[in-house]
Amino acid sequence: MAKESVKARQRKREAMVAKFAEKRAALKAEGNYAELDKLPKNASPVRLHNRCQLSGRPKGYIRMFGVCRNMFRDMALAGKIPGVRKASW
Repeated sequence: MAKESVKARQRKREAMVAKFAEKRAALKAEGNYAELDKLPKNASPVRLHNRCQLSGRPKGYIRMFGVCRNMFRDMALAGKIPGVRKASW
């Protein structure tokens, strides 16, 4: 599990990216890079990192489900993900 402060920082960045997305797109389209530099650094979508929605783990992220491999396995074995089951042959 990630620390709560790390998860909070990620949520703060996500909110800031959403808030400034339209303004950033407009400034980039007109080529006004001086004004673009004045925006907060965390408004850039490049600073986001995929993290597990449940545990906050940054590695082993499965994009299709939005969770890390550990949480995915636990949920799949518990039957909480429709259409996913353990392979056996």
